[in-house]
Amino acid sequence: MKKVLLKEKETLSSNERKKRILAICKGLLSLGIFLLSGYLQIIPIIIFNIDTNNYTNKDLALVNAFTDVLLVIILVAIYFKDLKEQFKKFKKNYKNDLDTGLKYWIVGLVIMCVTNILISIITPLASSSNETAVQSLIQVTPFLMLITAGIIAPITEELTFREGFRKIFTNKWLYCFASGFVFGLLHVFGSNNPLEYLYIVPYGSLGFFFALTRYETDNIYSSICMHAIHNTTLVLLSILTF
Repeated sequence: MKKVLLKEKETLSSNERKKRILAICKGLLSLGIFLLSGYLQIIPIIIFNIDTNNYTNKDLALVNAFTDVLLVIILVAIYFKDLKEQFKKFKKNYKNDLDTGLKYWIVGLVIMCVTNILISIITPLASSSNETAVQSLIQVTPFLMLITAGIIAPITEELTFREGFRKIFTNKWLYCFASGFVFGLLHVFGSNNPLEYLYIVPYGSLGFFFALTRYETDNIYSSICMHAIHNTTLVLLSILTF
């Protein structure tokens, strides 16, 4: 009897290890695909015969939109089973989940605004290069950016930095800090101005609280909704102030 119970425990432990390894692989795969997603831009450039020697902001917006849609399809395919299960839970608990998400978003937004103001005071920077690029695209294709930046981008970023990182990190605070830091870093990575890396703090703080939302609600739809509300609000404000 003891031998049977021991074998059952060993089998259970072995299955748990396999699930854990698979979860980590999913997280790393989604992050890798996100980092290499720039190569997907080759597809719309070829399909729409875009002249890269005369690359306009409108061309860039169209290529980015096409690439983002492809990225969503790939990431949804990776997490399809998880998304299906979490959606069932979200339908039952969406009020509590969104209430939790709203509270964390407000805290993250306040920290983001305060740190942005501090950066503008202590440095000659008015905004990050990423923000400047986004604003220029909104001016050229406002409604397309409302869809891509307001809806599609939150889905891809939440599946990558919140769902993907949740597969890798089991510790609550390590998960939130890692998710927020990498999220913030990739918003400024590649800048030639060292001062721009200060923007890791405002971007990262928002990412941290999106991760906390995902952790506390145990549902990716909570953070996707909050991220979509955040981005959509900012894009609409930009459109209305042109």
